[in-house]
Amino acid sequence: MIGSLRGLVIERLHPNVVLFEVGGVGYLCAVTPATFAELEPTTSAFLHVHHHIREDAQTLYGFLSRDEKETFELLISVHGVGPSLALSILAVHSPHSLVDVVATADLSALTLVPGVGKKTAERLLVELKSKITSNALDDISGRTSSPASIVGSVREALVGLGYGNDEIRDVLRDIGSAGDAESLLRDALTSLGARRA
Repeated sequence: MIGSLRGLVIERLHPNVVLFEVGGVGYLCAVTPATFAELEPTTSAFLHVHHHIREDAQTLYGFLSRDEKETFELLISVHGVGPSLALSILAVHSPHSLVDVVATADLSALTLVPGVGKKTAERLLVELKSKITSNALDDISGRTSSPASIVGSVREALVGLGYGNDEIRDVLRDIGSAGDAESLLRDALTSLGARRA
């Protein structure tokens, strides 16, 4: 199994496939449009890779960040979501944006993804709710429960989801420190989603 590649971008092919050379071997990687735009030919880069194996094909999916790769893998674990749809979702929503969409049950945001209608979006929201919430909370479970450590845990989780320091500072000031880590993180994500709407 291939988990990552470090090498030279040889060529950008259409649609959103890059030829990536590592040690004299060329690997074709499917990527999101944002990653495609950043991988300039003749530059070196590092990609987190999902190696997708089926009976009839092996495909590499490349991501610039670990969060993006993990979100892709979480998406394809949902019934009815294949790699192509997962890439389409990531083309429209970054990992932390997708967490916002799920936390706020924003149906219209999911229907912005090409190929996702209202019924598909409703099913995705239901199936992603438990997966994304538990995934986002993994880093803050099992820690001590003093208010300072809870807020620190929520801050770390938000950093891990890709939020900037200014956004995190403002939202933590607004939601206060009363409650457990899980409810504070949900409140923070709801507030951040409303601010970006």
